[in-house]
Amino acid sequence: MSQGVRTRPEGSGRPLSEAYDTALLDLDGVVYAGGSAIAHAVDSLAVARSGGMRLAYVTNNALRTPDAVAGHLTELGIPTGADDVITSAQAVARLISEQVPAGARVLVIGGEGLRVALRERGLTPVESADDDPAAVVQGYGGPEMTWGRFAEASYAVRRGVPWFASNTDLTIPSGRGIAPGNGAAVEVVRIATGAEPQVAGKPLPPMHRETIIRTGAERPLVVGDRLDTDIEGAFNGGVDSLLVLTGVTDGAQLLAAPPQHRPTYVDADLRGLLTGQPDITREGDGFRCGGWTAAAGTDRLELTGDGEPLDGLRALCAAAWTAAGEGACALDGEKALARLGL
Repeated sequence: MSQGVRTRPEGSGRPLSEAYDTALLDLDGVVYAGGSAIAHAVDSLAVARSGGMRLAYVTNNALRTPDAVAGHLTELGIPTGADDVITSAQAVARLISEQVPAGARVLVIGGEGLRVALRERGLTPVESADDDPAAVVQGYGGPEMTWGRFAEASYAVRRGVPWFASNTDLTIPSGRGIAPGNGAAVEVVRIATGAEPQVAGKPLPPMHRETIIRTGAERPLVVGDRLDTDIEGAFNGGVDSLLVLTGVTDGAQLLAAPPQHRPTYVDADLRGLLTGQPDITREGDGFRCGGWTAAAGTDRLELTGDGEPLDGLRALCAAAWTAAGEGACALDGEKALARLGL
């Protein structure tokens, strides 16, 4: 993928599962939601796999181990091995191992996923700031994480112990709605100490590096539902991306996306892996995709035509991103999106 400013989603004459050798799939909002498989995910992934595409699951959630994630996916009908799962716990453990002595103690503020990842890198998890840790690592520990754990991290960080975070996602989806994520917990320690952690997870380079090391992907496609983690992570890694609209991103956020948040492709769900992607062409002052034409007006985005709603959204992206250039589009797209039912 070119690192120039993207002004429209790209087309593809081949199914994406044939154009790329490995799909780097986010989990929450892409493959499952609230623990249950998202519509069309199981069948779409089975077809992509049978056609030769490798499937790897890349998550910022550091709580669960790769074995646990693989077991959950297999139960959903997606056969998965632990080697197919890459977590931010693994990425941050590698980052720490490159900066502390072999066998060093690391204070863990988080769950079992962090402990397993640290041991894999030859490091020793400990539970107290008084255990003479060489580093502090903080990751999502689930809703049962107690306030005392944040205090333990603060004691060590204030003593000058290097501080690492698996990721800084402020929120995490749950079966009941949106809950505070690890980023919210990191803010607690940041406020208490004034320190800044080294962060490994999406969208930062350590996570992309971990993914490529573990998968050996040569033509990877990042598949995600979040602009600020999945799509920005692909941008930072210099690889292509597919945004699916089964998670947190809505049409308005997509139209307002700055360059680092603009995906290569946009589709409704994981069925998008199995098809080509339509071309978007310039037509006068606007952009045409399928039966729709979109243009940037004085204060709002204009949309004419009819047809497949996703084609209308793609055309609107081209109009909005071209008008915004290197910034974020401020034109009102509400009426145009309403025509598409988005």
